[in-house]
Amino acid sequence: MKYARLTKEQFDELHPEFINFLATQSIDKAEWDKIKLDQPEAAEQELDVFSDLIWEGVLLRAEYLEHFSKNHVFLFQCFDSEVKSIVLKSMVPDIDFLTEAGLKWMSDNMFTDNIEMKIGTKQYPQQRNTAIFELIRQGAFLSDGQFYRQINAVIAS
Repeated sequence: MKYARLTKEQFDELHPEFINFLATQSIDKAEWDKIKLDQPEAAEQELDVFSDLIWEGVLLRAEYLEHFSKNHVFLFQCFDSEVKSIVLKSMVPDIDFLTEAGLKWMSDNMFTDNIEMKIGTKQYPQQRNTAIFELIRQGAFLSDGQFYRQINAVIAS
């Protein structure tokens, strides 16, 4: 398995796609039920293959990621061979970006000495999708990129 198995909730959400996936392998419901009963390891393998296919599609389309922690916000824009980042760090230790009050404080203090901002570009240390998946495993989530673009526009001007 290249990425991670989807959760039960994700499988439930992707049920029609999973049925189509099985159908491409000439596996109908009766056959799937039989495989699950008689060959559980084969069924597990099918779940893993499907999970990797879904992850691969999601990661191929991934362009922006965000990761919030207590005192940091990491914003990423993903390209084919590199990732650009904007890292915001609260210089006030009591501020918590995981709270609504912390986010309001960040908005009010964005371009002051209370927030340290670092900008960077890095070549992927491994294959693009694997690197993006690793960021997601560490807590990043896919975003529409609005926050990244807003800050990048101010920085660029």
